[in-house]
Amino acid sequence: MDIWIKLLSISDKEELLKFELTNRKFFEDTCLPRGDDYYEVQNFNSIIEELVQDQEKGLVYMYLIYNNFNEIIGRVNLVDVQRGNFNKAELGYRIGEIHQGKGYATKAVNLILKEAINNYKLHRIEAGTSINNIASQIVLIKNGFQFVDKQEKYILLNDKWHDNAIFEKVLD
Repeated sequence: MDIWIKLLSISDKEELLKFELTNRKFFEDTCLPRGDDYYEVQNFNSIIEELVQDQEKGLVYMYLIYNNFNEIIGRVNLVDVQRGNFNKAELGYRIGEIHQGKGYATKAVNLILKEAINNYKLHRIEAGTSINNIASQIVLIKNGFQFVDKQEKYILLNDKWHDNAIFEKVLD
């Protein structure tokens, strides 16, 4: 099954909230929890509206990952976009629980790297992952990222400090 990505728009709010609610428990076990407020319809809609405004300013580029059935199966994002002397962004991605282990993250990262080069003219993409998240590290390595550094006790998740692995890819 093939996938495609689409830049987040206001019209995606309802479908995206459904995806996030369906995968909430899985994401909270594996990623940073977002808290109950995130999932309240009015608040969620405001968050999406703000993200779309930030996209228009070139601060972030938030993409939805779709399968051939036009279902959202994940998200892939370029955030913390910095222009000028750095011309870089940070990569983030998440795939829904039932779509794990099928190569979708690897393909989605490949697609967003093409966007970063062709549409946003970025020079460098940085990414961080839990030192224990081998699957995510494999996604990065398959897409040409290089391991740069390890940060000890970097992020608090489920009441435990976790080390972080930093990767980067120079695009030009």
